[in-house]
Amino acid sequence: MAFNLSQFKTRAISAIIFAAVMLMGLLWSTKSFIILFFIIMFGCYAEFRRLLLQISPQKYINRLPLALPYILLPIGMMIDLGTRGDIHHLLEPLFPCVIVFGIWINDTMAYIVGSLIGKTPFSPISPKKTWEGTIGGALISIAVISIIASKLEISRHISLYHWLIIASVIAIFGTLGDLLESKIKRLAGVKDSGNLMPGHGGFLDRFDSMLLAIPAVWIYVRLILKAA
Repeated sequence: MAFNLSQFKTRAISAIIFAAVMLMGLLWSTKSFIILFFIIMFGCYAEFRRLLLQISPQKYINRLPLALPYILLPIGMMIDLGTRGDIHHLLEPLFPCVIVFGIWINDTMAYIVGSLIGKTPFSPISPKKTWEGTIGGALISIAVISIIASKLEISRHISLYHWLIIASVIAIFGTLGDLLESKIKRLAGVKDSGNLMPGHGGFLDRFDSMLLAIPAVWIYVRLILKAA
């Protein structure tokens, strides 16, 4: 996959604006955090509903509520991670930020590494993805999160070992989430789930990785880390 400078500039500008909005929602207050993810939930559900109806209107028209866990459950878990302070009151808001930043780094570096040196197709579901890009993005994401965690006070409360695992879970399940949405879009016969951001697509295109990464991190944090 050749590196396209013009496309990268468009993606970069959109990503900067998107990042500013996300950061404000994540860090401004608990209320802004909840509002942000309710907006994400409704946006993702609207696009997911449209995709399912494009795949098979008769099959899904009466079963659309059954698709809600794919969207609603992860968003609920994300809100829980960011607002329930039963591990450490300073750490709770960090888990959503780590998920978001980990996926951003993984996606961005996978795109750059894949564009520069990618040669081996990763999956027929997403022909533009390469093994080189996927592995490179995951390793860089894990390294960045681990380095930042080791330099901050949070390493006193949660060991580097746990941050390595959390970063790995984000990279792995984030990639699987992206592939799942690519499969759904292919069945629907569309390139993007919507047009929320130039060069990035719609809500599902932006948050597909989170929809699988969030439950995986939630399970680790709530069932394993809390008991450690």
